[in-house]
Amino acid sequence: MKIIVTGGAGFIGSAVIRMLSNKKDFKILNIDKLTYAGHLSTVDPFVSPTRYEFLQADICDESSMKQAFLDFQPDAIMHLAAESHVDRSIDGPNQFIKTNINGTFNLLNIAREYWESLSFDRKKRFRFHHISTDEVYGSLGEEGLFCESTPYDPRSPYSASKASSDHLVSAWHHTFGLPTVMSNCSNNYGYFQFPEKLIPVMILKARKGESLPVYGNGSNVRDWLYVDDHAEALLTVLQEGTIGASYNIGGNNEKTNLEVVQTICDIIDELESPLPIGPRRNLITFVKDRPGHDLRYAIDASKIKNELNWTPKETFETGIRKTVTWYLEQADNWCQTIQNQSHIGYRQGIDNRGDVTV
Repeated sequence: MKIIVTGGAGFIGSAVIRMLSNKKDFKILNIDKLTYAGHLSTVDPFVSPTRYEFLQADICDESSMKQAFLDFQPDAIMHLAAESHVDRSIDGPNQFIKTNINGTFNLLNIAREYWESLSFDRKKRFRFHHISTDEVYGSLGEEGLFCESTPYDPRSPYSASKASSDHLVSAWHHTFGLPTVMSNCSNNYGYFQFPEKLIPVMILKARKGESLPVYGNGSNVRDWLYVDDHAEALLTVLQEGTIGASYNIGGNNEKTNLEVVQTICDIIDELESPLPIGPRRNLITFVKDRPGHDLRYAIDASKIKNELNWTPKETFETGIRKTVTWYLEQADNWCQTIQNQSHIGYRQGIDNRGDVTV
C-alpha cells in the first residue's frame, strides 16, 4: 500500500511514519514543509530507504501537490500537516487559516482529481484520511463526553481552522463522493513532541529546577493519548473505517493540567538529583490564563472500540513515565538541538509576552 503522509516530520506524523516503516507492506511518501516544528531527525534514522521518500513542499502549493500525486500514485493519503499550537494561533492566526483551511482545500481538490482518474479497482481502494482534534467541539463542563455527533463549537483560532477543514472534508465526500475517513483525537503526548507543549516544557524546566508556570489555577482537564497508541489507531481507521465516517480517538486518561505537572515533578524527583528547594512540586507557579482556555475535553471512544476493536495500550501512568524518561535522556541532545534551532523560550498567546517565560 502506497501512502502519502502530510506533516510526516511533525510530532504525530513522524510517529505514523515510524509505525508504518515497521510494517513491510507499506511504501511511504512524507510531504512536509519543515516549519519550526518539523524535523527529519524524528524520521530518518527509523525508515527503510527502499520504502520511504521525502518531499519538502507546502500543501498549499498546488503544482507541487499535483506532481506528488502523479509521481507517487498513492493508494491513500493520511493528512496530518497542520499548524497546531493554540497559543501561536492567538498571536498569529493567519498561518493557521492558510495551512489548515486553504491547505486542506488544495489537497481535497487534487485528491479528487487524482481519484477520478483511477481505474475502478483502485478507486475502490483509495482513501483520504483527515486527522483532526477534539478541540473542534469546544469546552465541556464537569460532566459529559465528546462523541462523533457532538456539535462543533471551536473557541480558538486553531480549533476554528481545524473545524473548517473537517467540514471541507465532509463536504467533499458528500458532494463529490471522495472516499474520506476522519478522526478527532484528544491531547497527544510522548517522545519527539516539540518542546513548546505542556508536557515537554514542564519536563525540561523541572529537570533544571526552573519555575513551572501553570495557566490559571491548573484545573483545566484534558484526556491524554500516548502518541504510539494514536498512530496505531490512525492506521486502523485508514484500513478498516467506514467511508464517510468519523472516529473519536481518546486515551481514557482525564487529568487536570495541575495533576499532569505534579506527576512529572514526582517522576523526575525519583530519577534525578534532588533540588535545594525540596520536591519539584515547589517550582509550580500559577500564571495568567490563556484567552478562551477551554475548561475540559473528554472523548467518548466507544465507536472506534466497538466498530474497529481499537483501545489504547498505555495508561497515563505508564505513558508519562516512558515520556519523562525519554526527555531526560534526550535533554542535552535532541531537545537542546531543537530548542537552539527554533529559538523558543517565551510565552505566547497573551498580549504582554514578557510577564512569564514558558
